[in-house]
Amino acid sequence: MALYSEKVMDHFRNPRNVGVLEDANGIGTVGNAKCGDIMKIYLKIEDDIIVDVKFETFGCGSAIASSSMATELIKGKPVSDALQLTNKAVTEALDGLPAHKIHCSVLAEEAIRAALEDYEKRKAAAQ
Repeated sequence: MALYSEKVMDHFRNPRNVGVLEDANGIGTVGNAKCGDIMKIYLKIEDDIIVDVKFETFGCGSAIASSSMATELIKGKPVSDALQLTNKAVTEALDGLPAHKIHCSVLAEEAIRAALEDYEKRKAAAQ
């Protein structure tokens, strides 16, 4: 049995939504000191819909695949849906991750939550 699913390999080799959003109105950065992975998620939200999302990830293939899949799962969705995204949903969408790589999907969830929190803070400050 292969260590990584075809979906993990596809999102690692061909990550979606990579880059920086210059006009992001929500940015979240998280890291894992144990493994050294760092994820940064950029959100562009209009009328409570995530109209665009990009990521920068420094880490292993599982971290890149998790970031890519997580952005795909929230792009075009309402903020309320993105708030419900779990690492389990990311892992399932990738057709699984090895047990020792589950923390990568946790980081993706945490980065999105951090970006959504940043968005809420910016929105409150603008009012």
